[in-house]
Amino acid sequence: MISISHIDHIVLTVQSIEDTCDFYSQVLGMECIEFSEGRKALKFGNQKINLHLKGKEFKPHAAHPKSGSADICFITECPIKDVVSSLTAASIQIECGPIGRTGAEGKIESVYIRDPDGNLLEISNYLTV
Repeated sequence: MISISHIDHIVLTVQSIEDTCDFYSQVLGMECIEFSEGRKALKFGNQKINLHLKGKEFKPHAAHPKSGSADICFITECPIKDVVSSLTAASIQIECGPIGRTGAEGKIESVYIRDPDGNLLEISNYLTV
């Protein structure tokens, strides 16, 4: 039986690679990197998000690639109050939160925002008891 240990990368199909890189680097502190043959990705921790331009997806790709259909939860070490302050200062609308949720390893506190393509981004940190 196969046993998965972790996620290495995911792929987002986007309307604009430049706008996506700007948003994720300026708002969420990710690094926009270039890799094989000029492709772009967003690097953070030991993971990355590869970017596919809508209509010019790298093969193989999802059966029905769409921009704005992702729902991703990111964990931060920043206190949520600091996340809210940073988002507010950057004029990023908070859709929901702070609100309690359950993450893969326990209770989290989250805020929800949208990226330029409308993907739902949950920014969370684990609550300590």
